[in-house]
Amino acid sequence: MVPRTDALTREVVDLIAAVVARYHEEYEAAAAKHALTGAQAKVLALLAREPMPMRRIAQLLKCEPSNVTGIVDRLEARGLVERGPDPDDRRVKLAAATPAGLETADRLSESLDFAREPLAGLSAEERGVLRDLLQRMLGPGAAAPR
Repeated sequence: MVPRTDALTREVVDLIAAVVARYHEEYEAAAAKHALTGAQAKVLALLAREPMPMRRIAQLLKCEPSNVTGIVDRLEARGLVERGPDPDDRRVKLAAATPAGLETADRLSESLDFAREPLAGLSAEERGVLRDLLQRMLGPGAAAPR
């Protein structure tokens, strides 16, 4: 096992922290250009992939369902999200992106250049290795929300 105080490990941890900080900074700036908070943009991005219950959104974002309710309320007021019954279980409400929400999520995604530019400098093989290492760090079955 690698010692926790290993210099290389500390350097890798610091680099990961720098990447995360830069990503969040750009994500917040891109969201603001669309008059969204970072949290609203993340929820909209999730719902652009597929409709889902609020509880699932909260699990993916690692927050309380009551926080998600407020975020979805604000997105719904702007016409970017709508709620409806789950066809498989009418007791469950699903949140889904509207056509305007899908368009906004698309524009937001296109405006995020931070990861795209540095990753473009890596070969497909290098990107695959990086992906595999990151998945390994997250653990089996862990998928990062997009």
